[in-house]
Amino acid sequence: MKRVMVTGANGLLGQKVIELLSHTGNYNFLLTSIEEQSVFHDDILPYVRLDITRRLDVSKVVDEFEPEIIVNTAAITDVDLCETERAQAWKANVSGVENLLYAAKLVGASIVHLSTDYVFDGKSGPYDEHARPNPLSYYGKTKLASENILRLSENPFTIIRTMILYGVGINVKLNFALWLVKNLSERKPVRVVDDQVGNPTLVDDLAYAILKSIELGRTGIYHVAGRNLASRYDFALTLARVFSFDKRLITPIKTTALKQPAPRPLKSGLITLKAETELGVKPMGVEDGIAVLKNQLDAQKRFSQGDDSTKHHSYSL
Repeated sequence: MKRVMVTGANGLLGQKVIELLSHTGNYNFLLTSIEEQSVFHDDILPYVRLDITRRLDVSKVVDEFEPEIIVNTAAITDVDLCETERAQAWKANVSGVENLLYAAKLVGASIVHLSTDYVFDGKSGPYDEHARPNPLSYYGKTKLASENILRLSENPFTIIRTMILYGVGINVKLNFALWLVKNLSERKPVRVVDDQVGNPTLVDDLAYAILKSIELGRTGIYHVAGRNLASRYDFALTLARVFSFDKRLITPIKTTALKQPAPRPLKSGLITLKAETELGVKPMGVEDGIAVLKNQLDAQKRFSQGDDSTKHHSYSL
């Protein structure tokens, strides 16, 4: 059985990766995240608190577990926070990867690392894996720097770029879809940009791509994102229809109206042909992905209502 260490295990993607890999029965795990406790209350999934910005701690954990594969889902992904707190962003998104790489080399582990469409400027998307990066935001610059650290190393790596990630997890931060569900279910109006175009990505599809890259031993760069391009506004309208929310609560606006600290790539998107061909993944489109999201949220609500002791597992609406 392969030994897999997952960083950021308490996050949305980390949780999905662990769920998928654990169901195969082919892996021994070590879960790590910056929080004191794991969201999984399961003795067969050992957990260690780990801040990847602390090199000695990373080396100690990796040396003791001796993973064959490190799946790095830990990062600061708040784009505006990265723009205003640059030292913090660099420490987590770049120095953290350097620390993981240093430790991985000592035990001969490969690294699966998550990146983003924000490494591109969004002027001529969608992009394939050979497109020239040109990040607009500091977040994008940190993610490109982390990619380059791995690409220039002699250590085996897989970089998976994705975008507009959404899905359901235990005590996860509100992603774009969950933010829409929360507000629209409470009949609160939302303003959504109609000039940012990309592939909304269901987290389940991304986790499956990571599983396949591990199973097949693939290395290099892959783009994994939802099947079709859509603006954030179009995504919101589709979600409202699938969930039977009032679409009149949704107002289209331009990105400039938000006056956000970090610039966004507008005409973005990722071409996923390489991942579909080499990994055998077929990501869902917007409507199918939102339908899955609704089913998962409905199941989660039924689960939490059936047993008071499990209510901390439920998303908050």
